[in-house]
Amino acid sequence: MASKILLRGCRLTLMGRQHILMKTPQRAMAGKGIPTDEEQAAGLERRILQAMKKGQDPYSIFKPKEYTGTRDDPHIVPSINNKRLVGCLFSQFMVATSFQTIH
Repeated sequence: MASKILLRGCRLTLMGRQHILMKTPQRAMAGKGIPTDEEQAAGLERRILQAMKKGQDPYSIFKPKEYTGTRDDPHIVPSINNKRLVGCLFSQFMVATSFQTIH
């Protein structure tokens, strides 16, 4: 409240002395309302939102596709490398998992 009175007093004083109209400062979001996520996003978040609009999933954000896990429809796990590490239990009685690297 005190700031409004101070601004009015300064404006009237400057108008009387210099004959210059000063605009009172306005709040940043007074006319436009609350910004949306797309308007407010920056950097990595903006790239993710733009890719999601195109239907892409650049950083594996979406839920992975469900597979049956059979030989005809294997469960594919996304990888960031050229090689894939596959673990397999060769027998139902094995305790240890055998891992193999596939190029």
